[in-house]
Amino acid sequence: MVNPASPEATGLAYTAQASTSKHEKYAPPAACGNCVMYAGKPGDEAGPCPLFIGNRVAAAGWCSGYNKRG
Repeated sequence: MVNPASPEATGLAYTAQASTSKHEKYAPPAACGNCVMYAGKPGDEAGPCPLFIGNRVAAAGWCSGYNKRG
């Protein structure tokens, strides 16, 4: 899992729980699990993301790179 304190995560304002985000771009129901970059399967608690190479992100998480799927 990506460490929320890592430079990559802090640079993109990543949080493992989207509802705790204080970022001005965050708006519910945005979450990693419904982002076009999230590569986890539906129902997975975590999955890969190309923004965090070699790490998984929480499906319930969020970062400023969010782009709504669909």
